[in-house]
Amino acid sequence: MYGVLKNRLYTWLFQPRGRDRGAIVLVQRRVFILPTRQGLLFALVLLLMLTGSINYTLGLGFVLTFLLGALGVNAMIHTWRNLANLRVTGGRAQPVFAGDAAQFTVHLENGGDTDRYAIGLTRNRNNATFADVPARATVAAGIGIPAPRRGILRPGRLTLFTRFPLGLYYAWAYLELDIQCLVYPRPAFPGLPLPPALASAGAGAERGRGQEDFSGMRQYHVGDSLRHIAWKAAARDQGLLTKLFSGQSETELWLDWTQLPAQMGVEERLSHLARWVLDAHAAGLSFGLRLPGETVDLAGGAAQRERCLEVLALFESGK
Repeated sequence: MYGVLKNRLYTWLFQPRGRDRGAIVLVQRRVFILPTRQGLLFALVLLLMLTGSINYTLGLGFVLTFLLGALGVNAMIHTWRNLANLRVTGGRAQPVFAGDAAQFTVHLENGGDTDRYAIGLTRNRNNATFADVPARATVAAGIGIPAPRRGILRPGRLTLFTRFPLGLYYAWAYLELDIQCLVYPRPAFPGLPLPPALASAGAGAERGRGQEDFSGMRQYHVGDSLRHIAWKAAARDQGLLTKLFSGQSETELWLDWTQLPAQMGVEERLSHLARWVLDAHAAGLSFGLRLPGETVDLAGGAAQRERCLEVLALFESGK
């Protein structure tokens, strides 16, 4: 019951502002501060010391009480200043697969002449990362957030906080940065075998071979491209030989939604297609992707892999 009331009170006091575009400067109205449990205990001890000093007319007791009180006030000022006027910007998050943790980066820029220490970044208060920000410097603080499903993952409301220097006060600021992470479908394991690849020049072109740099010859196989036959060797009665090349793959592979079993659901199909994309890229094949309502043209390389995985991640997401 207490936790529910506390959450409702926090929601009412610190209503979400929505995502902030661009940099966030932690001006006075964005930094909140409250005593910690240690701070409340410290205040209680000071009250008891003051009461004892009054009852027993202890001059040194008054001196010690007010000295510690001044220390507490100074600690409050330094805790607040440890966050104040920091400039916060969001970094780019690398795509991940569903089930992994997305790593978001937050850049903390200290434009003042005072170093900032023990700046914490958290999302749920259970796990936090800490960073020191030197004067006139920028430091990157990272935070991992679980990515349970494919699509676009946003970190939501993050909390930047500090208890420096004495731990008597907790100062914090809420961040709702306009950053996101792309979450790919989790590749099936084990996946289905790749569908048969078609040769771009002759049905018998060898899978995984290229057509850029000459790498040798082998015996002719039925279906090999006539362009790759070594005619000079044939004229010397050396038989039919096929030239081999390394580099760009000759094969073209279509990864088609309809090639998967009909009983598979949407997410299972996307999982198997993601596995096919990874396997085709690892084999050095030229491949394309066909989904209901969307087609990725044939291409190869890392850019094609990322493009296909992105299309799978955003399939039917409306984004």
